[in-house]
Amino acid sequence: MTSQQMPEGAVPPVILEVQDVVKLYGGKGNLTKALNGISFAVAAGEFVGIMGASGSGKTTLLNCISTIDTATSGRILIGGSDITSMKQSDLSRFRRESLGFIFQDFNLLDTLTGYENIALALTILRRSPREIDRRVKAVAAVLGISQVLKKFPYQMSGGQRQRVASARAIVTEPTLVLADEPTGALDSKSAKELLENFQSLVRQRAATILMVTHDAFSASHCDRILFIRDGQLFHQVVRGGSSRKSFFDQIMQVISLLGGDANDVD
Repeated sequence: MTSQQMPEGAVPPVILEVQDVVKLYGGKGNLTKALNGISFAVAAGEFVGIMGASGSGKTTLLNCISTIDTATSGRILIGGSDITSMKQSDLSRFRRESLGFIFQDFNLLDTLTGYENIALALTILRRSPREIDRRVKAVAAVLGISQVLKKFPYQMSGGQRQRVASARAIVTEPTLVLADEPTGALDSKSAKELLENFQSLVRQRAATILMVTHDAFSASHCDRILFIRDGQLFHQVVRGGSSRKSFFDQIMQVISLLGGDANDVD
């Protein structure tokens, strides 16, 4: 990720390539194919959502991309690096330097202030105090949390805690940010604010975000939605120049094709 925008008219580079990925669980007589040859790509500066019914493979897909799990076959390239062929020691460093994670339950350290929670990732990377201070304050301004940097998590609202967690994920300027149901624990107002913040990160800091969500409202803030069924890419919708309301309606139409309402797509 870079804080500078692409020149107008330039074609953004591909950040994530998922190539014919298969993930099998179990053994003979009890084999489950969680991912069944799925392929897609995500370009720099895209905000892409993943939706699918329970058991569709979307969580397995996110785990494979995040290096938490390993694909049985196929390739996953992030920023041109093939994570499916990396050694475990290299994966740990790659995860630390190239990926950002945003979880539903925030995962903030209660004994650290907002500033310290965000700065921790940069401290681990041994950045200078001056650089840490500059980066923390810059990302806090984008996410609208400058006023809570001196507060501890218990002194913040749920929305503020999630924005601090989001700041922590992107302050290192990772190649790819992975968000797993980031609005799941938020009220509707806080969820809307967070998703608008994600859009700002994409526009102002050229972030690339891949978000798993069950919620059509959350999905409507994305640039593109990938629908997963039975471990394969079932369909995708692209917002383009559509209004968010129109995009929401398109998402709901695909959900109906999948055979359920928005609450079934989890």
